[in-house]
Amino acid sequence: MLVSIIVIILSLVVSAIADAQPSGHESYLAQLIDQAQEKRLAEQREWHLLLHYRKGLFGGYESEQDDQRFFMSPQGKTDPAAELSATLTQFFSDELIGRSQQPAQCAFVARYHWLKEQLAFDPSRLPPLVCERFKHWYDDFEVDSISLIFPSSFLNNPASMFGHTLFRVDQKGQTEQTRILSYTVNFAADVPPNSGFLYPIRGIFGSYRGYFSTIPYYLKVQQYRDIENRDIWEYRLNLTETQLQRFLMHAWEMGNAYFDYFYFKENCSYHLLALLDYADPSLHLTDEFLFWTVPADTVRLIVSKPGLVSSSTYRPSRSTVIRRKREFLPASERDLAHRMTQDVGELTSPAFIQLNPAKQAFVLDLASDYLRYQIETTKKDPKPELKERNRAVLTARSRLRIPSEEFSVRPFAERPELGHKMLQASLGGGWRNNDTFEEATFRGGYHDLLDPEAGYTPNAQIEMAAVTVRHYNRADQTRVERATLLNLLSLSPMDSVFHSPSWRLGVGMNTIRQNDCQLCNNGVFNAGLGGAKEFHLLSREVLFAFADAEANISKAYHELHRVGGGATVGMLADLTERWKIMATGSYLYFPLGDKSDDFRWHVGSRFTVSRNWAVRLEYNHRDHDNDVLFRVQAFF
Repeated sequence: MLVSIIVIILSLVVSAIADAQPSGHESYLAQLIDQAQEKRLAEQREWHLLLHYRKGLFGGYESEQDDQRFFMSPQGKTDPAAELSATLTQFFSDELIGRSQQPAQCAFVARYHWLKEQLAFDPSRLPPLVCERFKHWYDDFEVDSISLIFPSSFLNNPASMFGHTLFRVDQKGQTEQTRILSYTVNFAADVPPNSGFLYPIRGIFGSYRGYFSTIPYYLKVQQYRDIENRDIWEYRLNLTETQLQRFLMHAWEMGNAYFDYFYFKENCSYHLLALLDYADPSLHLTDEFLFWTVPADTVRLIVSKPGLVSSSTYRPSRSTVIRRKREFLPASERDLAHRMTQDVGELTSPAFIQLNPAKQAFVLDLASDYLRYQIETTKKDPKPELKERNRAVLTARSRLRIPSEEFSVRPFAERPELGHKMLQASLGGGWRNNDTFEEATFRGGYHDLLDPEAGYTPNAQIEMAAVTVRHYNRADQTRVERATLLNLLSLSPMDSVFHSPSWRLGVGMNTIRQNDCQLCNNGVFNAGLGGAKEFHLLSREVLFAFADAEANISKAYHELHRVGGGATVGMLADLTERWKIMATGSYLYFPLGDKSDDFRWHVGSRFTVSRNWAVRLEYNHRDHDNDVLFRVQAFF
């Protein structure tokens, strides 16, 4: 009996001693946390990149990541050290966490591998988990390289007005032709269908969530190239095997995250750059964008990094292919190809039969291109006869049994990195109504019709956040002369194949002379719908016409406002590669509010000095109001 009592007492003592000592798990965790603190890992750039920390204006850090499930500490969004300790703690657990519902080692595989490198984890004390989902995802890529993809701007979709960027994961053994089968890494806002112009308004204030996704590249090509008619530029990047692994591991982690999507700053381009920053922390790409991020600027930045881009490839839109092929043919054969799309009886016409086989193949290829273009752009309700006609054209093409001749398609717009920078400042002076003036202008973005066109979508204008301050010498008055909130214009030249309308929209303020007021602020909202036609009488000329509507608010009007409409006609012409002119004339009648009318004339001329420097001479006329302006523009 005494022996039994002694055994019980000894077992209780041993148990108490054991409870007082940390377990092997807790002991090793404490050791790892101490090592991390000694090495100051929470202050390392890689840790900040993994958690997307940015320095605050008043000190400290805050993560740009907005999904609380991305953090393992309640203080993780603002405390890198607390998040690191919590991450190490979670690595010992098989609890399912994050949006992907996996253990921490697998949900945040990039964090695990980086901390494992830094702290040399003992596998016997912190057993590594087998992450089957990640391994399957990673192995499926068979990654050989990464390519940056830039679809050009598309004004008819507010989400794509400035272009877009995404990454393509190129597989081993692929060619330029088979890379369309690769997968992409894409970041985009989760926008409800039919948001229209509500998208940029909500997007400016971060009202949408942005998510990373992996989507087959051929689906993106179909969307951008075939449906939206956007040229695509592909830039193959030089990344080492280790950098490729880091890139994909962090891309995997982003599946557990969302960011509040800000249209001008934290957008499709900005967060993609963060993946490259982690792949190669010496790049510092996101550090270059403090207030706004424009896709074309990110392309320019990446191309400017020595040795980062190994090659570039141009993938023309279907409309570009059709236009270039039509230019290649004489008018009679152009018309023949177009008639084939309307009536397959032309396949047996004398005009077609008399062509040599190579020319027949070219005409049939062009006809099929246009029919597929019509099918893609009317995908919701394509006419059945379009597919039937295309089937007939393809059948005739197969009978020729000769390959298509190689046809090199030249882009209408040069590579985006060759374009001028986004911001603009100008200084100038001139004459207005018997007074001289000097003025300075700052424009936040992006491009107008008279700016140097290289690298930008032809015949498209996006002006935002522009302010002009002018000093009149005789009146000795300094004032805000013009302010532009938004000025959009899209000229879409029509021909027998393409019939897209042209349109414009503007919101801002200018200075007018009206009634008894010599220099009065005038709020302006205008919109127009019309058409355009391109000619090549000298070099390239675009004639256009709009039906306009306009509303003005100003104390210069007896009724303080006026609303009306009218018409505008104009011409945009390239005289030489560096010299461009534009002339417009408008008549507007205002039956509502202050009943009045306006005749307006504008003539502008731009000469490009270099990529980011230009000079302009402009003349503007309204009733009893004329000014002439010369200015020097700098883009930066």
